[in-house]
Amino acid sequence: MSTALGRLRLIGLLEGLSFIVLLCIAMPLKYYFEQPLAVKYVGWAHGVLFVLYIAAVFQVAVQRRWSFMKGILALVASLVPLGTFAFDRQLVREQREAAYQSKVVA
Repeated sequence: MSTALGRLRLIGLLEGLSFIVLLCIAMPLKYYFEQPLAVKYVGWAHGVLFVLYIAAVFQVAVQRRWSFMKGILALVASLVPLGTFAFDRQLVREQREAAYQSKVVA
């Protein structure tokens, strides 16, 4: 993932996965099985990935001159379970268009 867009996609997928693990595995372990360490470690990892995702969104938004609404949509996607996976579909299209344009220019 050598491009900013590729890094955003990777971080977004990891952030979304960590969110699902936090909600579906770590939280039940904490509240039903009294295992709070799962939330501690998964929550910490999710927090780091969340901050990296926000930074990556800003980098790509500036670099690719995204509209304000697209940037907001990217940020909101990280707050909704499975949101980063849905937003990734748009990023795949954008990445393909960028690859096609670079081939046409070359």
